[in-house]
Amino acid sequence: MGTEIQLQSIIICPNCSFEKVETMPIDACHYFYECGQCKIILKPLAGDCCVFCSYGSVNCPPIQAGNSCCS
Repeated sequence: MGTEIQLQSIIICPNCSFEKVETMPIDACHYFYECGQCKIILKPLAGDCCVFCSYGSVNCPPIQAGNSCCS
């Protein structure tokens, strides 16, 4: 049996350390995310497919499942 896919991730802003729990979509990528505190726009780091893989506590659902994300 496989591991259950987690849909909740805590995004942590690298600018101000603000944390927010977000629900990840299973059928779309988030390329941009606005911090709820400092309003900076986060973008994926080089080599990452989305903001959840770069700044989240859990990778996005496709990556968790061992697939490529948004290709």
